[in-house]
Amino acid sequence: MKYKLIADAGSTKVAWALLNMDEGKARQFTTDGLNALLATEEEMASAFDSVAQIIGPDTEIDEIHYYGAGCATPVICRKTEQALQGSLKAKSVSATSDLLGAARSLLGNSRGIACILGTGSNSCLYDGMAITHNVPSLGFILGDEGSGAALGKRLVSDAFKGHLPDTVKQKFLDTYKLTLPEILEKIYRTPAPNKFLASLVPFISDNLWNPYVYSLVLKELTAFMRRNVCMYPGVHSLPVSFTGSIAYNFANILREAASSQGLGIGSITQGPMEGLIEFHKN
Repeated sequence: MKYKLIADAGSTKVAWALLNMDEGKARQFTTDGLNALLATEEEMASAFDSVAQIIGPDTEIDEIHYYGAGCATPVICRKTEQALQGSLKAKSVSATSDLLGAARSLLGNSRGIACILGTGSNSCLYDGMAITHNVPSLGFILGDEGSGAALGKRLVSDAFKGHLPDTVKQKFLDTYKLTLPEILEKIYRTPAPNKFLASLVPFISDNLWNPYVYSLVLKELTAFMRRNVCMYPGVHSLPVSFTGSIAYNFANILREAASSQGLGIGSITQGPMEGLIEFHKN
């Protein structure tokens, strides 16, 4: 049987699909997160060896399509491909960016704008085959508008600068049992402050009934549209599609933000894997 192995790799988790091309069915599983930019060769080898064990020694893989966080340069992509080949012995191996994975998942072979809204945010102009333009994300300190990290940062800032309504602020403090010094410690002295800030998004989601909290989300998603999506040439004549937990869980507000900028929304998905499976069936 002919198999394709597809990976959507993030820093928190890696989603895998083993696609049986003869039957058109995919077996899906997850492993621990992996960022190709930060991982050592030993860490990569260990991660991919564990995938080989899950798949089993009797499964011969024809193609591996790996879309990964941190796959930002040709050197990193080659390092990832070598590690995949070393562990999984496929006939063909391709490692590229998670942004291209999002574009292929959302748009297939059609032209448009693809966006990721999760812990971080990113976007690109896609011509149906390749990314032709990317407004850089710049990370959660300088950019990442509309992301989970940006929403969490705005929530904390508004809470302690006195902008958040008192009842919502008190509920926030009661929910997380964190003092301001403890929050500052997590943000400025831990290795993954963006993940901590994004972990506050469930509180935002639970309190959308409050007009201020709703407005907070709308402003942040509008900022993503204005500072990122609207910078692409021809944007008002192209579909703008989204994948990621923030896009999916705040879909109605996302549509409102897009409408305010005269943009048309295409599809909104929780994650790219289902779209990638369909893309690679061909």
